[in-house]
Amino acid sequence: MQTHGVTVRELRVLRGPNLYAYMPSLQITLDIGPYEEQPSSSFPGFVERLTSWLPGLQKHECSVGRPGGFIERLRRGTYLAHICEHITLELQTMMQFNVSFGRARGTGERGVYRVIIEYKEEEPASAAFETALRLTLAAMHDEPFDIDAELDQLMTIADRYRLGPSTAAIVNAARRRRIPVLRVTPEDSLVQLGYGVHQKRILASETSYTSAIGVDICQDKVLTNHMLRRVGVPVPDGRQVRTAKEAWQVAQEVGLPVVIKPADGNQGKGVSINLTNKEDVTEAFKIARQFDRDVLVERMIQGRDYRLLVVGEEFVAAARRDPAQVVGDGEHTVAELVDLLNQDPRRRPGHSSTLTRVEINEAVELTLDQQCVSLDTIPAAGQTVKLRNNCNLSTGGTATDVTDEVHPSNARLAKLAAQILSLDIAGIDMLCEDISRPLAEQDGAIVEVNAAPGLRMHLYPSAGTPRDVGVPIVEMLYPSNAPSRIPIIAITGTNGKTTVTRLVSHIYDTAHWVVGMTCTDGTYIDKELIMKGDCSGPKSAQAILLHPHVEVAVLETARGGILREGLAFDECKVGVVTNVTSDHLGMSGIDTLDDLARVKQVVIEAVGRDGAAVLNAEDPLVAEMAAETHAEVIYFCRKSSNHVMSAHLAGGGRGVFVENEMIVLATGNDQRVDLVEMSRIPFTLGGRIPFQVMNALTATAAAWGAGLSPAMIARALTTFETTPQAVPGRFNTFNFNGVEVILDYGHNPAALRALGEAIAALPERRTVMSFTLPGDRRDEDLIESTRATLAYVDAYVIYDSVDRRGRERNEVVDLVCQQLPPDVSCSTAMGQQEGIHMAWRQVRPGDRLIVICDEVDESLEILHSLAKSIDDDVACVNPLIAERVSE
Repeated sequence: MQTHGVTVRELRVLRGPNLYAYMPSLQITLDIGPYEEQPSSSFPGFVERLTSWLPGLQKHECSVGRPGGFIERLRRGTYLAHICEHITLELQTMMQFNVSFGRARGTGERGVYRVIIEYKEEEPASAAFETALRLTLAAMHDEPFDIDAELDQLMTIADRYRLGPSTAAIVNAARRRRIPVLRVTPEDSLVQLGYGVHQKRILASETSYTSAIGVDICQDKVLTNHMLRRVGVPVPDGRQVRTAKEAWQVAQEVGLPVVIKPADGNQGKGVSINLTNKEDVTEAFKIARQFDRDVLVERMIQGRDYRLLVVGEEFVAAARRDPAQVVGDGEHTVAELVDLLNQDPRRRPGHSSTLTRVEINEAVELTLDQQCVSLDTIPAAGQTVKLRNNCNLSTGGTATDVTDEVHPSNARLAKLAAQILSLDIAGIDMLCEDISRPLAEQDGAIVEVNAAPGLRMHLYPSAGTPRDVGVPIVEMLYPSNAPSRIPIIAITGTNGKTTVTRLVSHIYDTAHWVVGMTCTDGTYIDKELIMKGDCSGPKSAQAILLHPHVEVAVLETARGGILREGLAFDECKVGVVTNVTSDHLGMSGIDTLDDLARVKQVVIEAVGRDGAAVLNAEDPLVAEMAAETHAEVIYFCRKSSNHVMSAHLAGGGRGVFVENEMIVLATGNDQRVDLVEMSRIPFTLGGRIPFQVMNALTATAAAWGAGLSPAMIARALTTFETTPQAVPGRFNTFNFNGVEVILDYGHNPAALRALGEAIAALPERRTVMSFTLPGDRRDEDLIESTRATLAYVDAYVIYDSVDRRGRERNEVVDLVCQQLPPDVSCSTAMGQQEGIHMAWRQVRPGDRLIVICDEVDESLEILHSLAKSIDDDVACVNPLIAERVSE
């Protein structure tokens, strides 16, 4: 988007906790162009125009800290990005979204700002920002701006995307109890409460417990009345008809006046009441037939219209409903009075607002005709004119709370009706003169039972006490102490994420949990691969949380996903940071290690108060994240003498470390559990591979922090295998005809140095490396990565990655080759396949071949094809230790 020299470079939707805020936020990169030199104070009349369009801005405090503070800033002079932030928040507030957080900061590039704005629904928020930018520029340049039309358009967008009142009430009650909420679709009110195996779903007031057969019965009003009548519940006499002639005949049989409505209807559509003659019955029949071929004619029950709400097996609320009506003033026609009525800001089209606008249609005209009134009539002052005979809020009616007036016998009848129809939530419509007296005393009756009833009349009555009926619905779905969350273990860091993720998953699998796991290789449910590819982002994580079988979620959480969308969850049980080292710097505004650490820290900030932050005591950038969490901190490191670990244990904290060749779980300085000998953990090669030792410690601390039994952790550590099937591309080791082959995905300096430490633990061999590095890293990182390999590689074959990530062909290859000493053999290849084959031709039995892979699956296929090409009598393809922890 570009206007007046201003460019919106990027708009990101951060749907979960993110780098800037704990709540969902818009992140806009805004180039204000010429307005960098033109603050708000340089535009005469700007503040006055702005506040005339948006008076609510005068309440904004801004950094001044008092109402009116933002206006003061405008008069002193502030910049376009900051102004747009405030106006976007104000527009969202006017759209009835409760938001308040925003900030605008420079990016370091002149005139370019990063604007962060809280939102509740992303599409309305995006529309609000676009409108805010146009509005600000129009006010600056004294250009026309139809604020009323713009606001009406924004309200229409908001109504389209906001949760309906019933769903919103349940969602708000759930959030107050810290029950997770996932909106399944952006426009519908289908919502998942809870994660994994504890999930429930709601659609308005319909829930996972709502009986399909109960809903079907309610839609058949004849069958409903039949079932209720059979057990003694009072219902009106009536019959189903298909012709106007039958309708008049039944009306005479049951006795006038009558009610006519669709046999399968809802929300008062097609309902006409108080019909006393053949003409009205015929006209009402035609109206009902527009909604269903079958029409119900019932004897009219005299009295007022009441709705009783039953949740579970409890009566929770009641409202008296009154039909849409206007009161004359002696000046305006009925049609004009309807227009005035609809100007009430609480009235909007549809069901998303407190009240619904009255629509003039055939039903309204019939009701007016019954009163000898037309749309052109001017009622006398004080004269009440009914617009509809039915009292549904969906046709413009209003409600008055009467919960405390309901007679106990009427409440029991409502509960009985819901039970007969097997409904978890039911709206019971009663007609009687006085709800505080039993129906039997006043010839009252239940006239309808509604599945998935609307909750607006109870939440927002026009008079009486509002009832928060979302609370009992949530209590029905999740009784006291019923779990709604599964343990979420989120693992981030520069290196080691994938291996730790797979190891933690293995620990839980050993304990017989159904594990949902995401990592750079794919998404797994109970060890079954359901999605292949890099699944370390929020969309894959959400797939785990939506799955109904998952009992624990183990989520690799990469930097890129955090920056693109934020986290997929509101909080986690355990957050893990393995380390922070130089990688991906110079990308997405992350230029330093401190910047990168701040991104990784988002996971730690998302740990719940009853959870655990698992941090690397050997990495200062990671260790200091302990200050940013309210959760328990569990440190891990290789030696208990580490100063961070020592201080932590002295304060009574928990830690995991190696002592006397054992992994030890320590609580304070007094409680220690010798978990397992390093010699029994094969993938660490008896503790000789340092990065694998750290992986074992990290996974142990994560599982311990989540509350898993130490015995199960120990068992899993001794049975974890680092085969290509278990951890593809992570220090997978083979032996082909006496050549030791190591496949690894290391692509940053720290990972390649760790690989060198692992090589040092193996017998000395001449080593050839097939080598590539990703093109989106900085030159200095590529150079440092190459130099990290010089200590343990004797000869190189350098090849280009398939995706050069913005680099020219052979640009990375040439840069790498330039770092190698003149006496080191170096060949170049066109791609991974050629690179591996060239390197293979350079090795002999007793040598070592290291393959730094570009595409893991392809590299494994190439190596397997090499194995097959070797004579079966000579070939030996046995996994040795497999695994390395890279991404």
